[in-house]
Order: sequence, then structure tokens, then C-alpha cells
Amino acid sequence: MKKAVLKWGAVFALGAFAQVTSPFAMADDATQQLVHRGEYLARAGDCIACHTASHGKPFAGGLPIESPIGTIYSTNITPDTTTGIGSYTYEDFERAVRHGVSKQGYSLYPAMPYPNYARVHDDDMHALYAYFMHGVAPVSQANHAEGIMWPLSMRWPLTLWRWAFAPKVAADAPAPGTGSVIARGAYLVEGLAHCSACHTPRGAGMQELALTAQEGPAFLSGGAPIDNWVATNLRGDPATGLGLWSEADLTTFLKSGSTDRTAAFGGMTDVVQHSTQYMTDADRMAIAKYLKSLPGTKNEATPHYDAAVAAALHSGNVTRPGADTYLNSCAACHRSDGKGYAAVFPALALNPVVNGADSTALIHIVLAGSSTPSTQAASAQFAMPPYGWRLSDAEVANVLTLLRSSWGNHASPVTAAQVAKVRATIPVASLGAAPQR
Repeated sequence: MKKAVLKWGAVFALGAFAQVTSPFAMADDATQQLVHRGEYLARAGDCIACHTASHGKPFAGGLPIESPIGTIYSTNITPDTTTGIGSYTYEDFERAVRHGVSKQGYSLYPAMPYPNYARVHDDDMHALYAYFMHGVAPVSQANHAEGIMWPLSMRWPLTLWRWAFAPKVAADAPAPGTGSVIARGAYLVEGLAHCSACHTPRGAGMQELALTAQEGPAFLSGGAPIDNWVATNLRGDPATGLGLWSEADLTTFLKSGSTDRTAAFGGMTDVVQHSTQYMTDADRMAIAKYLKSLPGTKNEATPHYDAAVAAALHSGNVTRPGADTYLNSCAACHRSDGKGYAAVFPALALNPVVNGADSTALIHIVLAGSSTPSTQAASAQFAMPPYGWRLSDAEVANVLTLLRSSWGNHASPVTAAQVAKVRATIPVASLGAAPQR
């Protein structure tokens, strides 16, 4: 979740999780173990993603996060005593992380997902505190002033927002679920991993419509476009969710960033690369079991593969709008049958993203390209080049409409106006360029 993909309108951003552990020795074995556990939890929470600017030092802040009211900059959370959190007591740290209140007493912007972190247990909070105090190298870097104009820059409305929408901290309450494994998955998904920050729709006040599965079917049912990426439905819907995914598919995806049928893209690329690949197999399985326990909510029919378009494309029939573009630009990787190549180029047939109600992410990928994450389990990265430099809005709309109505996919058409709207938000350099001759 991360090249400025908002977590309040929720954002995930980049950052290489390099070796950030301080070189000095810990006081004792117990402290070392606590710091080590805190490091694992910080990875699970992907703290480095938002608190590290592009090309910046780990956890030193400065990452710009676009919000509906202006630009928010992440803060320095290294243990520097002047510009970071080195002077924070545990109580200061816990109040900021779980309650959204700074050491100075003002409310934090909910770009910091403290409504989700209210679920984090006390022992994990102590481990996180130990890690940030003793396992992270201090960096002297002043925090960047927020790019928000007055009166929207006033903090007191955030206190009202916090009172209205942030849950009470329930750190000692048992995690929900029907078994210990599912309960662990629920704890991770709803808490540290804060999946709902991107994958749950937002209300009029930009609050998540549900923070847990118990709060209603909106939970993890898919988010709104953020930086032209759309966080997908993680419930059991067969066409647009995880209904056709197995637990093994999910654990493989979280570990490597790809499966035999799909691959991570957009903000999720960074989530896998800097967070979920480092989780234990047991925690990835717990997440998979929990997500698979969530029923679908959209009353979707189970999609079935249809070979009619595959046969037409294979024979060179380009009578349908977009067919010639697909054969010239897409079929080499995704094949005329739309099934792609296992663990390399994702299948387009029966793909939940292709079938999603919102086509923004598809448009973005075609215009600006995308790449898979590099992980320990799958170090090779595969990239889709940008086509914005040579395909018109109408051509992009036609080829995406073809994808969304072929091989068993049944989704609404894409219009040239929709493509133009997304194109206008993408820097020209990201649209690619004609090859040099």
C-alpha cells in the first residue's frame, strides 16, 4: 500500500526496508528478544512505508501524503531526542499509536491508522516501543510543515473526528474468530496490517465504514480510488473478491507477490515487498484462513471461463473494438486465451481486478505500466511497460472494454472520458516515450 497511496483515503508509500537496526549492543538478552519481536511487528505493520521518504533514511519521515485537505508529511519516528521520538515515554508512544494523540496533546491526522492500531495488544505495543527506542538508528531530521491551508490546518476538528470515529482501545480483548488460527489472522488483518485502511470503503467523513468484520459487510469489500489505484475486495465474492482463491493462493501471494494466476500491482507491490514477505508462514496462513472465512456480500454468480473470444483472437479476428490493440500490445504476455503465464504474467480471464466495478486501476496500469515486487521467494521482477505514449484514450477504452467482457469476464465498459480523466493525473514522464531511433 505505497507510493503515496493514502491511508485515510488511506495511503501506502514506498521505502526499501533496509537494515535499520542500530549497531550498538542491547543491554541484555531479554531486551534483544523484545527488540527483535518489535522489529517483526514493525514489518507486519509496514511502518517504514509511510515514515520513510523516497531516498530518505529509514523512519526519518518526510514522505508526502496527499489527502482531501492537502499534503500531509509523515513524521520522524527514529529515537532522535530532538527531531524524533527519542524523548517519548512508553505512555507517549502508546497514546500516539493507539489513540491518535501526540506527545504535545494534539490529535494526529488519520493518515496514521490509529483506528486500526487500537486493536494492538499491550505486549505488542511494548515490543514496538522497545524496537523504536533501541533497534532503530536515530536520525536528526526536522519534520516537514504540513501543506494544508488555514483554516483546514487547524487541529481541533481532528479531535472531533477522533471522538466520532476512532474506536476505544481494546488491547486485552480476545481477537474475534472461530479458532485460534483464525483469531490470529483477524488480529493481524484488523490491527497491525491495517488492511481495511485501504480495502474498506469510506464514509462522508472519510472514516472507514467498518473496522472489523463484526461491524458489517462493508469491511474489506473494496476501497475507493487512491492515486489511481483501487484496493480490491478481499471478501468471498467469486467474481470481484477472493471467492476463487484458495488459502494456498493467498499465502503464496503474500510471500512472493504472485500466484499462478495473478500478481501484485500498485500499492500492494510495496506491501508485499516490505511487509508480508517477512511474516512467518504461520502468520501468512492465519491471514489467509481469516480472509477466506469472510463471506461474499455482492450476490455474484460464480464466473466460468468462455473460450469464444480466445478462439476469435487466436484466428486473427479483430472485428471487435480493441481486438487489434490487444493482439499487438497485450497478447504476447497475457495470451489470446487471457490466461497469461503462471507466476510471471497475470491472467486476465476471471481476474477480480478486471471484473471490478471501478476500472481506474486498469486504466492506470495500461497508461503508466506496473511491475511485480522483488521478494526472497521470487526475486525476478516482471514489468508491464507504459502505453500512454502511443495509445489514445479511445484505444485504451476499447481494449479494456474487451478485457472486461471476454473469457468469462462480465464488467461494465470503459469510456474514453474515464481514460482521459486518469491520464490527466499522471505525469507525462510516467506515460512512457517512443523508442529512440
